[in-house]
Amino acid sequence: MMGHVSEQTRISTRIGSIAESATLAVDAKAKALKAQGRPVIGFGAGEPDFPTPDYVVQAAVEACSDPVNHRYSPAGGLPALKDAIVAKTRRDSGYAVEPANVLVTNGGKQAVYNTFAALLDPGDEVILPAPYWTTYPESIRLAGGTPVEVFVGADAASGQAYLVTVEELEAARTERTKALLFCSPSNPTGAVYPPEQVEAIGRWALEHGIWVITDEIYEHLLYDGAQAPSMPVLVPELADTCVVLNGVAKTYAMTGWRVGWMIGPTDVIKAATNLQSHATSNVANVSQRAAIAALEGSLDAVEEMKLAFDRRRRRMVEMLNAIDGVECPVPQGAFYAYPSVEGVLGKEIRGRTPRTSVELAALILEEVEVAVVPGEAFGPSGYLRLSYALGDEDLEEGVGRIQALLAEAR
Repeated sequence: MMGHVSEQTRISTRIGSIAESATLAVDAKAKALKAQGRPVIGFGAGEPDFPTPDYVVQAAVEACSDPVNHRYSPAGGLPALKDAIVAKTRRDSGYAVEPANVLVTNGGKQAVYNTFAALLDPGDEVILPAPYWTTYPESIRLAGGTPVEVFVGADAASGQAYLVTVEELEAARTERTKALLFCSPSNPTGAVYPPEQVEAIGRWALEHGIWVITDEIYEHLLYDGAQAPSMPVLVPELADTCVVLNGVAKTYAMTGWRVGWMIGPTDVIKAATNLQSHATSNVANVSQRAAIAALEGSLDAVEEMKLAFDRRRRRMVEMLNAIDGVECPVPQGAFYAYPSVEGVLGKEIRGRTPRTSVELAALILEEVEVAVVPGEAFGPSGYLRLSYALGDEDLEEGVGRIQALLAEAR
C-alpha cells in the first residue's frame, strides 16, 4: 500500500508556486460557456480575429508534403527562417544582426523563458514595469530571479499613462539588479514609449550595466502616428547586453502556429539554444516554413488588420469612458484597452459590492456574460484588460452590456 503523500509535497515548490495564465484561463472559461450555448462575449485573449494570410497557409500545405519536414531540424531553427528573421529585422527595425544572433522558439513565451533562464541566477533582480504581461514575472521566478515591480497608473502625473520614467527605474535599482524587461507597444495597456524615452531608458541601462530584454511582438500595431523604435537601434552600444523578443503571432494572425524568436549576443543565444535542445528541440518544421512565407511576404495583412483595430480601439475607448467611475487612457499600440475601474469598486451592483477588479470581473461575467481580465493578472487591482481583437458587433454588444451593468452602481 502506498504511503500517504500530502498534496503540498506532490508538486515541486518551483512549479507549484507558478500562477496560472490568467488571460488563457479567462479565455478558456469564456469558450467553455459559449460551447454550452451561453451568449458569452470574450475580451480576454490577445488573439487577432482575422484568418492567417492565404499564402502563409499555402506554404504550410506544401511543407506538409515535403518529406524533409518530417524529420528533426536544428534545435535553434531552420537556417532559411533565421535568414528571413535577419532580413525582416533589418527591414522593419534597421537592426543589423547575423543568424548566429537568432534562436527560433515555440512562440514568444518560450523566447521569454529561454532568455531569463539563460541570464538569471538565484537572487538576481529584474525590474518589471507594471502593468506587465502576466507571463513575465512567472518566467523570472522560474529562472530563480526576483521581479521588482515599478507601477505607473492611468493617471500618471507626467501625462504619460502607464509609462515608467528613468527616475522611477533608478529608484528601483539595487546592487542585485541584473535586467530590465521593456515592452512597447505594451501588453496589457497598449501604451507606447516615445523614441526619446526609449533612448533615455536604454542609456540608463547601459550606464549601470543592466541587461535589457525588449519585447517587440506588437511592433507593427501602432496608431495615431506613434513610433516604436527598437532600443538597440537607438542605443547601439547596448547590443551586447540586450535581447530582443518577437514573433509572427500578432502581425500575421498566427497565434496558434507557435513561432517566436529571440535575438541577442551569440553567447546568450548559444546557451538558450542548448536549453531548448533539451526542452523541446526544434519548432515544428511546418510552422517554420509558414513563418518564412510570412516574413518574406508583404505587410499588407497587418495593414488591413490595423484599420479594423484602429476603428475598434476608438469605439471601445469612447464607450468605456462614457461609464461613470471608469477612466480609460487612449492606447497607441497593440490591441488592448486598459481602463481604471477604481471609481466603480466599493459600489453596490445588483446586491453585490465588488472591492477588487477580480470581484468586478467575476460579477461582469456572471451577470452579463462578458469575459474581461482583471488587473491583478498584470499588477495592482483596480483595472481591467479588454482586447479589441474581436468583431465590431461583439465589441459593441459586449461593452454595451458592461455599460448597462455598471450604470446600476450605487
